[in-house]
Amino acid sequence: MRWQPEIGEQLERARDAAGDAGDRAMADLQPFLSTKLLQLGDFTLTVGGIVGAILAILGVMLVSRLVRGAIRRYGRRNPRASQAALYTLSRIVHYVLLAVGAMMALNALGLPLSKFTIFAGALGVGLGFGMQQIFSNFVSGLILLFDRSLKVGDFVQIDDNVRGVVKAINIRATRITTNDNIDILVPNSEFVSGRVTNWTYRSVNRRIRVPFGVAYGVDKELVKKAALEAAANVPFTLSMEGSRAPQVWLVDFSESAVRFILAVWLTEEAARRNVAVKAAYMWELDTALKKYKIEIPFPQRDLNVRSLFGMTGSDAIAALRGERILPAEAGGMAHPALELSEEERAALSRNDARADTERVIKEEDSEAEQAAATERSKSHGND
Repeated sequence: MRWQPEIGEQLERARDAAGDAGDRAMADLQPFLSTKLLQLGDFTLTVGGIVGAILAILGVMLVSRLVRGAIRRYGRRNPRASQAALYTLSRIVHYVLLAVGAMMALNALGLPLSKFTIFAGALGVGLGFGMQQIFSNFVSGLILLFDRSLKVGDFVQIDDNVRGVVKAINIRATRITTNDNIDILVPNSEFVSGRVTNWTYRSVNRRIRVPFGVAYGVDKELVKKAALEAAANVPFTLSMEGSRAPQVWLVDFSESAVRFILAVWLTEEAARRNVAVKAAYMWELDTALKKYKIEIPFPQRDLNVRSLFGMTGSDAIAALRGERILPAEAGGMAHPALELSEEERAALSRNDARADTERVIKEEDSEAEQAAATERSKSHGND
């Protein structure tokens, strides 16, 4: 096996040759890298300085990308981890590494931090005038990341036209994606200084109020039964029982209709789809009202008629009001009257709006009593 020492010698010679070639290449590049491009006092800008600064920036950006990728993979492997906290950590690491890369690039250019104070005045003037808004948005973005009043995944509304899910909080602006898959970039300062509605700040569930109206003279308990059936047929309803069950409120006697509101707690998935979810409940309400022959209102005027399909007097008025079914030969529909049983009427006769208000008041009173008891216990403990 004499060939093994020969192979080792060949590899060593090849390694030495590669080292010599590298030294020669560096020696050839040294004059080019030392080429002066700008001379300003003690500061000299060279080609090598520019190359070093670019390599420093690219290296830091690569490291930042690898670290952020590791944080994202950790979040995917641990679904229970706070995704908002991981996102905040990712952004902070990115900003810190960018700052380190900027300092390394300045040092490579021949501008150490001790000499960078020369430009501090000019930089301050620039921040005070041309970059004031950019700096404000950057600081506002940091406030949002640390304050956690706005997190990635929250459903927010800035005005009537801007509503969607927070996808990213960047240096200058926050990206919001609407339900129509439209990306809107909102400056970070608007979230700090303006008024923002965060639909999912404290809880992912929220309640929607769907208004509808029926004609006068309709049994309100029957209306409630139809509305609850409509809510049960929509898969976005959180629960049909308990404190978050759907409720039907009678809210107004308008000119041509009795106005109701169907108040429904939504599931987490539906809480971010305001218009579409409301349309889904309106669709089922229309189906349920037609099922129970409940008339949807239209503008009405009182008319004096002498006869109606052969009817006169009180019979004609009752037919106009819908209190009497017209005979088939007169163009009417022959269907039995819809009646509620006593048990159903008793169960549906509860005033949901009053009951809900009383429940909230009791909960607030209970919380106030608990807070007062806690304060008293603390004061006794200090004594």
